[in-house]
Amino acid sequence: MRTKGSAVATIDPDVPVSELLRALAEHNVGAIVVVGPTGVAGIVSERDVVRRLHETGVDLLSSPVSSIMTAEVFTCSPSDTVDSLTVVMTERRFRHVPVLSDGQLVGIVSIGDVVKSRIGQLEQSHDQLQAYIAQG
Repeated sequence: MRTKGSAVATIDPDVPVSELLRALAEHNVGAIVVVGPTGVAGIVSERDVVRRLHETGVDLLSSPVSSIMTAEVFTCSPSDTVDSLTVVMTERRFRHVPVLSDGQLVGIVSIGDVVKSRIGQLEQSHDQLQAYIAQG
């Protein structure tokens, strides 16, 4: 989150799925956190839309976001490590994890963020090993 920032695309659970599609495109994201009056109510992804559209047809576009969102959301805290998120996201097949601090939404981590961080760590280790070998 240090390099990515804390901006999170959110949407109200009562807006129609057509509005969700607009928001996904506008923010160029694959998932949006659904936020209601009491906080995080769910998460909804492009994949959720495609699967439900296949099941129900175009009538889905006028349905509320709450009808397709995942209501049981796995969240993390800003202190969680990339390593721990890598394990959880891989095992549970999550692609997006909202970040909460004191119950408030403060960010979101995507699988792309995790991969980018891991690549950075590997490149840093590689550079350190090369420097160590060169000092010989």
